Amino acid sequence: MAVRTHWTIDHTCGHQAEHDLSDRAADRRAGFARWLEARDCSDCWKAARESSPADKKQWLAARRAEEQEAAIEWEQRYEMPPLEGPEKALGWAVRCRHQLVTAAYTALAVEGELDDADWSEIEEKARTVTRAGWWIDQRDADGADLPELIEAATDADRPTENPYV
Repeated sequence: MAVRTHWTIDHTCGHQAEHDLSDRAADRRAGFARWLEARDCSDCWKAARESSPADKKQWLAARRAEEQEAAIEWEQRYEMPPLEGPEKALGWAVRCRHQLVTAAYTALAVEGELDDADWSEIEEKARTVTRAGWWIDQRDADGADLPELIEAATDADRPTENPYV
């Protein structure tokens, strides 16, 4: 059985599109399809680039508001602790944490070989990292790297139980 070449992608803009990935190596198709799912469809991407600067600003603000709402809903659902840092960075950091942890879950548990117990352990360790800047710094990381990144986090990235230390 050959590796499939056509993928139906549900883009972040809400549109669904068929993509022919036969021009990519077989072992890179699934990863590229995942990357496409995290992007707007071609039509929405083009429309965003061709609009006026005021329209782009309005579109971006609406987009960020949607992402923020999804991240906060996720944060509450999975009982993630609040992040610490400058007020200006908190919203961005919440979105970064949401994107990285959900990407990690997809890569490690859904598509990978982790069972629920192993994923719960990773998720619990992710809860210990509450410095907003750490999550922002990891915004371009691959989800599969989350366990290693969390292990590399320092005490400065985690809160202390003793506020006088």
